[in-house]
Amino acid sequence: MSLTNPPSSSGSLSRTRVGNLKRSLQATVDDAIESRRPGGYTSKVRVRDRYNIVGFISSGTYGRVYKAVGKNGKKGEFAIKKFKPDKEGETIQYTGLSQSAIREMSLCTELSHANVVQLEEIILEDKCIFMVFEYTEHDLLQIIHHHTQPQRHAIPATMVRSIMFQLLNGLLYLHTNWVLHRDLKPANILVTSSGAIRIGDLGLARLFYKPLNSLFSGDKVVVTIWYRAPELLMGSRHYTPAVDMWAIGCIFAELLSLRPIFKGEEAKMDSKKTVPFQRNQMMKIVEILGLPRKESWPGLTSMPEYSQLQSLVLHRQPSHFHRGSNLEGWYQSCLKNGGYASTSSAGTPGADGFDLLSRMLEYDPVKRITAEQALEHPYFTNGGPISGNCFEGIEGKYPHRRVTQDDNDIRSGSLPGTKRSGLPDDSLMRASKRLKE
Repeated sequence: MSLTNPPSSSGSLSRTRVGNLKRSLQATVDDAIESRRPGGYTSKVRVRDRYNIVGFISSGTYGRVYKAVGKNGKKGEFAIKKFKPDKEGETIQYTGLSQSAIREMSLCTELSHANVVQLEEIILEDKCIFMVFEYTEHDLLQIIHHHTQPQRHAIPATMVRSIMFQLLNGLLYLHTNWVLHRDLKPANILVTSSGAIRIGDLGLARLFYKPLNSLFSGDKVVVTIWYRAPELLMGSRHYTPAVDMWAIGCIFAELLSLRPIFKGEEAKMDSKKTVPFQRNQMMKIVEILGLPRKESWPGLTSMPEYSQLQSLVLHRQPSHFHRGSNLEGWYQSCLKNGGYASTSSAGTPGADGFDLLSRMLEYDPVKRITAEQALEHPYFTNGGPISGNCFEGIEGKYPHRRVTQDDNDIRSGSLPGTKRSGLPDDSLMRASKRLKE
């Protein structure tokens, strides 16, 4: 399958669906199921009537994810996301689902694209909501980790190119349909066993078509810190799809170097929920890209955290604050360490790869390359056909996603664990407790 020309990303979400976010949870679920199944929604459907639970995959702030296989005529493997209801105080008093859960359900029922994870159905059972997705055997974090064991060995250039093309193709579809993802990172980029890329976890995604208030007022902190765009770090009250493109640039760099390019330490919010200036993260960016300047980023001086950036320079004053970008030096070192050739060819990202990366990691969001522009970049157009299977031509196989039997109770009467009683957020079980598929 060749992807030299991206599939169409045309079509838009129906405007009436925006109202789903303000309607009751029951109405959202009803509409979701009604639109996907001719028989409509019935509250009598139970998860175990449709699926056999194979085991537990992971947990997070939303709840837990399980692997399942269909039964009673439903074929295939699935990932079932079991939401944890919001609760008040120490006593179990359920108040419904979070805004992010409702957004994810509302958006996923409308979205349909080869490079976006596919929602199968939503099941409401007692006090729990279950989102049933297609099962994907890998994610980019797992693949990157595999290439660091037992010793570092670079991800093949053709594989990186296929991953990036498919990822940008899915992102173009989201942006064309007025959806910001706002949490793109390797762990949220899923990969099927046939090498197809799926953008997953739309828990922070939202529509940005004519918002009533600034995007900041709804969600003050978005995007995992290592992938957070500089305009977000500088406290911008409004932002654009450019924040997703910055994250894509960070992922591109991580695929090549096998480590996060800007690995800073996050400053946590205080008791008053004040969003702090992420000083350490900004320093990590400056160390490679140099200090942002108002001449090349006209909107910089109007950013709420501009004074913090100035104080950072005044108090620290290391030599790299006063030099230009060192991104090209970082990139050439990355190619050398990974065994890639320095010139553009099928076996290396080369000069075209650097140009694309530098356009993604542009300080000024207005100048940052868009998904549509990126798909037409010479990095993709000059290297020959791009396979829709990122594993094509790759020797050996990647390990399957690990699934544990330690906690595969998905019964609605057994509500998902919290940080105190269950697993930590996004935790991975120790290998000794895992069962490989």
